[in-house]
Amino acid sequence: MSGTVIELSYIVASILFILGIRMLGRADTARRGNTLSAVAMLIAIAATLVQGGLNFSWILIGLLVGAAIGAVSARLVKMTAMPEMVALLNGSGGGASLLVAWIEYHNSPAMDTFTGIATFLAIVIGGVALTGSILAFAKLSERVSGRPIMFSNQQLINAGILIGTLVLGAVLVMWPLSSYWALLLIILLSFALGVLVVLPIGGADMPIVVSLLNSYSGVAASAAGFIIGNTVLIVAGALVGASGLILTQIMCKSMNRSLANVLFSGFGAAPAAGTTADGPQGEATPLSPDDAYYILEAAANVLVVPGYGMAVAQAQHLVKELADLLEENGSEVRYAIHPVAGRMPGHMNVLLAEANVPYEQLVEPDDVNPTMDTVDVAIVIGANDVVNPAAKEDPGSPLYGMPIINVDEARTVFVLKRSMNPGFAGVESPLFFKDNTRMLFGDAKDTISALVSEFKDAAS
Repeated sequence: MSGTVIELSYIVASILFILGIRMLGRADTARRGNTLSAVAMLIAIAATLVQGGLNFSWILIGLLVGAAIGAVSARLVKMTAMPEMVALLNGSGGGASLLVAWIEYHNSPAMDTFTGIATFLAIVIGGVALTGSILAFAKLSERVSGRPIMFSNQQLINAGILIGTLVLGAVLVMWPLSSYWALLLIILLSFALGVLVVLPIGGADMPIVVSLLNSYSGVAASAAGFIIGNTVLIVAGALVGASGLILTQIMCKSMNRSLANVLFSGFGAAPAAGTTADGPQGEATPLSPDDAYYILEAAANVLVVPGYGMAVAQAQHLVKELADLLEENGSEVRYAIHPVAGRMPGHMNVLLAEANVPYEQLVEPDDVNPTMDTVDVAIVIGANDVVNPAAKEDPGSPLYGMPIINVDEARTVFVLKRSMNPGFAGVESPLFFKDNTRMLFGDAKDTISALVSEFKDAAS
């Protein structure tokens, strides 16, 4: 295949990547966007392989191993584990870019300045993405505590490692032929920096971290593309890097916090000044599914607020079934999705799409908050931090200033939880003690199933 045809193939793949990512921005076109992006990747890989000079036996082995891992993961990984899976995929991308830069240095250590800078960036950013994603995976899967892990002079140590990495990078770029030792140290320091950057980040900020690490993996891939002169890798990496960074900024805005605050504040590490040692005070009012049915049966407007608890209980299909029964009973049903609900960007949207919830029923906090006082029943399913009234009532709360879904202003609030424990951020919620709040304790799937049974029994 001629060089012209290969470059044209790369251009076509790049255009398809752009269109695919654009289509991923809407739930009703996301599936087609994913397919389009997969076709673009196939074209890019095919064009790269036919350039010649490649060991196809090793490529075939890698293809088979990767396909097997992907197929098994797609079938066995639960929806609750999707955030961890995304974190690992981000880390894999960063690690791959690091390996590309490392191998290219072995093949041609006499690098020019531009290639040296690209090599340095691919290794550092790829290394940070790799180990940072592994630690994010460990936190999300609760193999490591989800709370921020802080120690003395942490930021000073991080700054020292970063400065040391930059100095070694300058050495590598200026004297590439004799600086293999510097490259190895850069790899080790990037690994350490990835761990140290994620350590002080708490569970409530994990969706932002996953998005940021996704951006890192894209930037690293783009740098690797410059090293090997691959146009489509440059474009695809830049797209992932830019979209990940934009999403990160959107999510920071939705929490009313800066990216620096997310990375360096140690959010949730200790109680903030002004909060009591015991958290909000009051007495929660429990309610049985039988009694909850009578309130729902009379409701004309119902708002469902899903959170990670719905994912854990795998209750999305039953939630959709309950919503269908409510609509048959004459209720208007909507789903309020907070940008940081769950443990990765779009987590709740994916779950509800799996249950075939109509896209038109999904609303954002800004759309529903102004009319929250007209909502007869707000059903909160495992969402703690994104509905916590302390964000607007308690200046001493770590959540203070974060835009939330104002379910406390609804006429009645059902909170489905296993216990009175706080959410992933570890911040107590005064919502549980509001006069209009009723606690439905137990597994969310069992609770929703009981409500569905009540409606079906009444209809029979």
